[in-house]
Amino acid sequence: MTAVVAGAARPPRRRNRLALVIHQIRYEQLSFWRNPQSAIFTFVFPVVFVSALQYYVPTIAALCVLGSCYGQLAVALAARRQNGILKRVRATPLPAWAYFAGLLAHCVLVSIADIALIVGVGRLYGVPFPSHWPAIALTLVLGAAAFCALGVAVASVISNAEAAPAVAQLVLFPLLFLSGTYLPIHSQILNQVTGWLPVRPFNEALTGPLSRHTGADWRHLAVLAAWGVIGAIVAVRRFRWDPRPE
Repeated sequence: MTAVVAGAARPPRRRNRLALVIHQIRYEQLSFWRNPQSAIFTFVFPVVFVSALQYYVPTIAALCVLGSCYGQLAVALAARRQNGILKRVRATPLPAWAYFAGLLAHCVLVSIADIALIVGVGRLYGVPFPSHWPAIALTLVLGAAAFCALGVAVASVISNAEAAPAVAQLVLFPLLFLSGTYLPIHSQILNQVTGWLPVRPFNEALTGPLSRHTGADWRHLAVLAAWGVIGAIVAVRRFRWDPRPE
């Protein structure tokens, strides 16, 4: 009996959780860079705006974060769910938190690369380099987390992959225009209203350290964090791993 117990197979050791997250980040990066159209649009589209409107560097930087952390994420998750990829991921040893942590880290990496490119191109047109990098880093990470949470929340209510781009942009584009991303808004009432929505506070939070050379704007960051919490609550309650039955 002792020999049988001694020779019994031991349960497999758990994989290091950090290694799982790193593996997921690597997967997201490879998936992103192997899609040339997505990568080119994410990086070239904002640069075109910088070359024409150099004084919009902060808002175009915010736009690239919105594109990678909200728009593309919502569409990608809807497509993965419909194609059965999320269902298969759920059946693997990868924890749900590690999957979403990998998505967040991927979005932050893409945003960092895009912002660095925009700031570099802006410098060619005379835009000075920012000096408050800790404030930029804090705003970037908080903004990425908030818009990733909102992207997952929107993906959780999208019925099918075909509708995903339309639904995601239907929510995003009005906010972009009303929040002064493309053109400044001179209506005080409209600015006050959009100041409580997620896009304008993110624009303002990036504008301070990128162009005004000021530190973090805690009021705008607080609004952004609140929207991140709302998005996370909706995502946790409504997110589905399985495709919706036809």
